[in-house]
Amino acid sequence: MSFGGSGLRTTGMRKVMFAVLTALAVSGCTVQTTDPDGNPRSPVHIQVSHPPDDDKPGATPTQAPTQVPTPTPTPRKATRAPSPPAPVLWSRGDSGRDVRELQARLRQVAWLYDGPTGSYDDLTENAVRGFQGKRGLPRTGRTDTVTWQRLLRMTREPGRWELYLMGGQPAAYPDPRCLTGRVLCISKTSRTLRWMIDGRTVSTVAVRFGSQYTPTREGVFRVYWKSRHHVSTLYDSPMPYAMFFSGGQAVHYSADFAARGYGGASHGCVNIRDETAIAAIFAEVSNGDKVVVHW
Repeated sequence: MSFGGSGLRTTGMRKVMFAVLTALAVSGCTVQTTDPDGNPRSPVHIQVSHPPDDDKPGATPTQAPTQVPTPTPTPRKATRAPSPPAPVLWSRGDSGRDVRELQARLRQVAWLYDGPTGSYDDLTENAVRGFQGKRGLPRTGRTDTVTWQRLLRMTREPGRWELYLMGGQPAAYPDPRCLTGRVLCISKTSRTLRWMIDGRTVSTVAVRFGSQYTPTREGVFRVYWKSRHHVSTLYDSPMPYAMFFSGGQAVHYSADFAARGYGGASHGCVNIRDETAIAAIFAEVSNGDKVVVHW
């Protein structure tokens, strides 16, 4: 019985030892065993393999296979259609009230010194080209909408006398006293002279009057003396084609008016800047013809 009991105990102890060894092996510890005589054996090192765990500190992550990225094609820039040119309002050869205003505004910004004449000539074209180039606009010499708007922002509305600085304003309607006979009908309102015969206008020219200190007289007069090559004894200035109508005041050609326009004034005379026109009028007017100076 005792043998059998000893055998049972031995068998039970072996089972316990096996369980302990298994537990130690699982935990990765070093196992110390003895031989059947109770002498210690060499320690057994049990290596336990664990699946890789990238979340543990110090663990080397498993690298995924390197993938070569597919190149993305560079998008092609969309070609923008060129902007259409700005509409042209006026260009060389045009004429009229609008061209006169353009010239007056160009004078305000010192790009034009002659005129306004109301005619889009080479001087106006050069002035527009210079204005455009100074502001980075295409130097076409033609006044398009972009150029015109830029000029409007830089200038003010020109007055009537600025528009007709060198003459050319439409003549005022004739005074009723001008509608009969042979008349030099002179309007201070429009600064024009009509040479009229029996209510019909033969020719019209721009005129300039005296200053506020030497004003041109108003009323109805008669031509009493004509002097083709007259020179003023008071001011020592030429007065060609002079037709005297009131004291020392006369209708005559003025080189100063031709050069300076309404930037100057006479000493009371009626100045004419168009020499060809006044030469023709001088040839037709006779002493005794009526002169009407009116507003």
